[in-house]
Amino acid sequence: MQALTLVDGISAVLWYDEGQDTDRHDMGKTRSAPTLNDVAKAAGVSTATVSRCLNSPDRVIEATRQRVLQAVESLGYTPNFAARVMAAKRSYTIGAIIPTMDNAIFARGLQEFQDQLRESGYTLLVSSSAYDPEVEREQIRTLVARGADGLLLIGHARDADIYAYLERHQIPSLVAWSYDPHMHPPSVGFGNAAAMGELAQRVISAGHRRIAMISGITQGNDRAQARVEGVRQAMTENGLNADELTLCETTYEIDKGAEAFGKLMARSPRPTVVMCGNDVLAAGALREAQRLGISVPDQVSVTGFDDIELAEIVTPALTTVHVPHREMGRKAARELIAMVEGTSEGRSICIDTRLVDRCSLAEPPGAQ
Repeated sequence: MQALTLVDGISAVLWYDEGQDTDRHDMGKTRSAPTLNDVAKAAGVSTATVSRCLNSPDRVIEATRQRVLQAVESLGYTPNFAARVMAAKRSYTIGAIIPTMDNAIFARGLQEFQDQLRESGYTLLVSSSAYDPEVEREQIRTLVARGADGLLLIGHARDADIYAYLERHQIPSLVAWSYDPHMHPPSVGFGNAAAMGELAQRVISAGHRRIAMISGITQGNDRAQARVEGVRQAMTENGLNADELTLCETTYEIDKGAEAFGKLMARSPRPTVVMCGNDVLAAGALREAQRLGISVPDQVSVTGFDDIELAEIVTPALTTVHVPHREMGRKAARELIAMVEGTSEGRSICIDTRLVDRCSLAEPPGAQ
């Protein structure tokens, strides 16, 4: 069973919970709801077998499981989540705070993260901070107050007192979309600087020297900071002056990407390539290039980052960095569950990215 609710701005995706007896109230009248015993009698099994069918179906033979599920359906039995929480001393909920729900960057990873949690009997609570550290701080406290067993956070950039707060309350936390084995808490993600640096090496090897970048706001965002650093490091390694990187910071919106691209094209001399902090910004850049009558990649190259579906359908299709979001979500869920259940102290896991060469990157104009 599944329902979607909002609690203090937090989306809660609720899944079935362990069976216990319960009463319901309907239209002000108290009536006896179907109980675990009722289901057991209807199916001709013990209450323990009913509980196993609902919580560990792989431990029950198919014929018995189907008989129990038919009894549950016909009686309209609803398991009692509160009783399960009290018995296990866990809420079987995991919180995830993401920076935004406005684009698809986090969608793939969170979907896989949720699917893995559901298979293990956990509920996912999702909240968005809108890239505001104070909002995130409030949401962390709200999730802890609501009894979340663990938290998934995006990136490491937050005040140390937040991690101290989580440790005091014994709430395991895990970072995703970033990887740094030397930082606490552990992370399941990728090296943003290395991934963007590899793309910058590809750009420079194509002959580009006048490089510009449309980045997300770097303050408070270690992923954006690392991607800018990756470009600068690649420039230094190739004998270019990293201080000559033309950087334009903006929020992650198509319109903002278009606006930033227009500003860069008004410079003299123009950059020959515009590297974007993600595919959303790159899509905005391509749209503005078309409006301005600037041919990509003949007159200027454009690159993205993330390889979301948008990267393939824009014209020209984007050269970008593929981030395996689903693999990251799956491994993050498994590791966080292991931390909650005490079978892991928390491991940092690096997810490999790769370059995707499409049509938006070419040699600079006039290159031989």
